[in-house]
Amino acid sequence: MQFDQTDLRLFLAVAEIGSITGAAERQHLSLGAASARIKALESKCEVQLLTREARGVRLLPAGEALLHHARLLLAQAEQLRGELHEYRGGLRGHLRIFANTTAVTDLLPEVLPGFLNRNPQISVDLQEKPNALIPRGVLDGRADVGIVAGQVDTLGLESIHFSTDRLVLVTSRKHRFAKRRRISFVETLDEDAIGMQQGSTLQAFLSQITDNLGKHQRLRVRLSNFDAMCRMISSGVGIGVVPESAARRNKDAMQLALIELTDPWCVRERYLLVRERARLPSYAGELVDILCAAHRPG
Repeated sequence: MQFDQTDLRLFLAVAEIGSITGAAERQHLSLGAASARIKALESKCEVQLLTREARGVRLLPAGEALLHHARLLLAQAEQLRGELHEYRGGLRGHLRIFANTTAVTDLLPEVLPGFLNRNPQISVDLQEKPNALIPRGVLDGRADVGIVAGQVDTLGLESIHFSTDRLVLVTSRKHRFAKRRRISFVETLDEDAIGMQQGSTLQAFLSQITDNLGKHQRLRVRLSNFDAMCRMISSGVGIGVVPESAARRNKDAMQLALIELTDPWCVRERYLLVRERARLPSYAGELVDILCAAHRPG
């Protein structure tokens, strides 16, 4: 099927407003032209997309499906226009990365500046996504490279192990847990906690763990990155679960105590996901090589 973008924008407006009349006004069409386009769209799809009611229209299941894909198609078309504009300005490559919280806030900031300085005509679109959604983004072509940690269905993608992500409990050195060498996560749940912001993949992961335990974290504040978490923890406001790399980076400057978590899930292997490594653009392959080399043992 070939879909006209004007038809898709009109259908999106109908769904958002709940009225063909209102959608026609938004799209600067006459009511007759808008109605004809909707009917032609239904004819093309060979299924009824919406039902007319006294106070507007209501999407049918097929209409809901079309709405979902229309949003994706229009967003991709807009992204394509933007990228082509950048290419006209001298850009030679665009790299899309879907990654989890730890990679976005703690891993990639260490390697991307050098990569971008060496590749001034390459742009990077880095998006934080839940681990479980990253493989689908790579498989669908919305991302060139995915970075995940832990047990994830990779959907048959090429999976490249490049490092180990270990989570530790971090406290101020005055906290009662500071003298402990090891502790289980469940023992920490009666304490005030510092967490990552809503939508963070790490926070979503910990919420799943606490749900399975039938408990919850006593979160006092949510922050946007691990360094900010460490600063808040050092003040004695609460404790937190943080990647070991971020905790060690801030340990001495912020007078932090790091306690090993005994839970098996605290050690998570990190993987780069690609459709085919051999067919990546040279600049994407370079970034994969950089990440692997940066975390190579020894």
